[in-house]
Amino acid sequence: MSGEGWVEAFLEMMAVERAAAKNTLTAYAKDLADAQGFLAGRGGDLASARAEDVEAYFQALGARGLSPATAARRRAAVRQFYRFVLGEGWRADDPSRRVEAPRKGRPLPKVLSRDEMDRLIAAAGARDGAQGQRLACMVELAYASGLRISELTALPLAVLARDPAYLVVKGKGGKERLAPLNEAARVAVKAYLEVRKAFLPKGDAANPWLFPSRGKGGRLTTRRFAQLLDEAAAGAGIDPARVSPHVLRHAFATHLLEGGADLRVVQKLLGHADIATTQIYTHVAGDRLAEVVATKHPLSRKD
Repeated sequence: MSGEGWVEAFLEMMAVERAAAKNTLTAYAKDLADAQGFLAGRGGDLASARAEDVEAYFQALGARGLSPATAARRRAAVRQFYRFVLGEGWRADDPSRRVEAPRKGRPLPKVLSRDEMDRLIAAAGARDGAQGQRLACMVELAYASGLRISELTALPLAVLARDPAYLVVKGKGGKERLAPLNEAARVAVKAYLEVRKAFLPKGDAANPWLFPSRGKGGRLTTRRFAQLLDEAAAGAGIDPARVSPHVLRHAFATHLLEGGADLRVVQKLLGHADIATTQIYTHVAGDRLAEVVATKHPLSRKD
């Protein structure tokens, strides 16, 4: 079997045995194709690569000006691929094993204040007609429930048709979790559903998506939502560079912790497998947490 065949088998394993999402599989395929292209330039491929070839690839990632997160993801994809190949017995060695991954600090997430979120929601709703109703609905939903952008744009109409108090969301790895909806989000959804037909593709009254579009995929894309969000940020007097669909998720988590929510609860709501991923928000909400300790801890109280 060739190196390309190994990659196909690896992706199939990730899809079937680990229930990897489509976006995850696409990222793995791109990362391994990038490695394959580099190795081809050295006269080899993923199947025949030596340890020094893989080491050269890892070093080249840093020299190409990629973000630390992208470079780390590509290293991880190659390592995971070779562990799979080794386990299948297709190679007797793992050429990525001897290369130590560089340590990278996890950057603090960008977060909007509560006042900025209020302004952003108002600016989104200020757009003309149905456009404003849709954008305000999407911002309210993302902020109220901590949905990932891919989860938000993939919501089917059926899950919100009966005004639920929470959503059942299928996140990374196919894992389900509950996502709450506050009153503001539910009101925004009701208002949007009144004008949803304005976005239906011609002749597609049965379109299943909550946010349909006349585009090729039949639903609003993540890129288009990001563009609309930038426009709303500018209208709210907020630098668009500070705003993205993922920033809404950050705001959801941070503002919950600032309000005194338990870290484990926030972990469940975000769908994080490891609480260490959620703990980064404790740094962002540090002032509020310090205040809670100062006012609630028995040894901090003054008699």
